[in-house]
Amino acid sequence: MYRFIVALFFIPILLPAQQDSLLQLIRKANWQSSKIAPKVSWERHHFAKGELFQANQNINILRIKKRHRQLDLSFGSGGKTLLPTSTLGKQAKAFAALNGTFFDIKNGGSVDFIRIDGITLDTTRPAGKFLAEHQRSAIVIHHNQVQIVKGDSLAGWEKRLNEDNIMVTGPLLIHHDQPIALSSRLFNTARHPRTALGITKKGEILWITVDGRAKESAGMSLFELTRLMSALGCVEAINLDGGGSTTLWIDGATKTGVANMPCDDKVFDEYGERKVSNVLLLRRKKLRS
Repeated sequence: MYRFIVALFFIPILLPAQQDSLLQLIRKANWQSSKIAPKVSWERHHFAKGELFQANQNINILRIKKRHRQLDLSFGSGGKTLLPTSTLGKQAKAFAALNGTFFDIKNGGSVDFIRIDGITLDTTRPAGKFLAEHQRSAIVIHHNQVQIVKGDSLAGWEKRLNEDNIMVTGPLLIHHDQPIALSSRLFNTARHPRTALGITKKGEILWITVDGRAKESAGMSLFELTRLMSALGCVEAINLDGGGSTTLWIDGATKTGVANMPCDDKVFDEYGERKVSNVLLLRRKKLRS
């Protein structure tokens, strides 16, 4: 007897009325905005009346404008040593850091391909012949410009990339201004804290965190996250490791520098950081050693 496993895929499409309603909600929200460096702003809003996807949501955005010549965007890794996002940011002399891709919580190291400054630190660990959804796309940094690359489901595709700085992650959410079909597995459909990177039509780079697992912020499914990224003007968007890893650190933003409310302490505060393996970094060029 043969057994067939059928994976259902859905494209998170918004009807025009839904899209207009979401756009209006996002635009009319009283976003707090702080300039933290030339060409860089920190924006945040707590949707506390159940108005965003019929739930409370706490969202933080680090917006990096297109012409960021005095800034250095890069990846950082603790190798086999797991450290909080804030610690990895401080060690790299960055002024902002975002948790990166998926990692081995027991043994350290990324489970997805990472290359930094031409050195491959971790390789993708496929579970079978076909790669998981989070292993089919990547963030690439080349000449200080950030790109989101669509890969494929067969192992080894990322090894054909020539750039010196690559972080495989996913799932890919938006590509060429079109939402990507996502499977119906629980990771995609359930609400969790989320971390994402987006690129707008203007060429702005958005680092985004959505808090979750709290009554103050429910978190989002990846379908909801895709809709949020589209409403924020992203024509390219990709998911990063979320859940308890979700952390945006900005030097001086709060007492700890943690801008969002990581959930590992099960309290809606800034103190629940999880130790991670890798991060995205934002530095002033003059500070780079």
